[in-house]
Amino acid sequence: MNDNSGFLAGRIALVTGASSGIGAAAARVFAREGATVVLIARREEKLAALVEEIQAAGGRAAYLVGDVAKPQDAERAVDFTVERFGRLDAAFNNAGIGGDQTPMHLMGDEVYDAIMDTNVRGVWNCLRYEIRAMLATGGGAIVNNASVGGLVAIPAAAPYVASKHAVVGLTRAAAAEYAGQGIRVNAVAPGTTRSEITVDWFARNPGLEDLVHGMTPQGRTAAPEEIAEAAAWLCSDRSSFVTGVAMPVDGGFCNQ
Repeated sequence: MNDNSGFLAGRIALVTGASSGIGAAAARVFAREGATVVLIARREEKLAALVEEIQAAGGRAAYLVGDVAKPQDAERAVDFTVERFGRLDAAFNNAGIGGDQTPMHLMGDEVYDAIMDTNVRGVWNCLRYEIRAMLATGGGAIVNNASVGGLVAIPAAAPYVASKHAVVGLTRAAAAEYAGQGIRVNAVAPGTTRSEITVDWFARNPGLEDLVHGMTPQGRTAAPEEIAEAAAWLCSDRSSFVTGVAMPVDGGFCNQ
């Protein structure tokens, strides 16, 4: 899996929310393209199995358990990466949660707080410590996982939409601030992607999957690997003149 000729060869990369879905797919794609990957999420069993899988395929990987919504865990993930592998070259801030399709006037504060803490504070925490580490070694590339919900409105998902718009804002602000110091910051904005969260969302909302497919020009949901490929490209030198972008990976959803 670890390819010395891959477009991330020699890079040290951190992936958050890496135990399943887009995060796990990114761990595999980054490792396949030659990166050493450090993974953080809350579910140790899944992380351990994924690291074992990557290592068995010839890749280099390590993990730690944590919740990046807590600043001490985000800092610990970056410190672990630097202490073990010497530096941090790339990061994919993928950790995030969704929410039920609920009208705004019926949504409780606890839903808003949970979504904003993970989706916004988690990215904020990671950015600060990742940027600090990258400044110490001359630069790097960061990709935040936003959503088409960060580019357009989605009904009955106000806190999620607000959180992903905030991720896009943080991405653009960090890109503008650190472009001259060798750090590129971009975001991917996935359309509906077949992950654990999405499968559960469809199961709890009969008919929703067909509705989503009907709203997407390609007529399907994305595979997690399709989002991971975009994130890997944005972390590589192949996108060396790209920063501050929120790139839709959505089957044409935003282009209607």
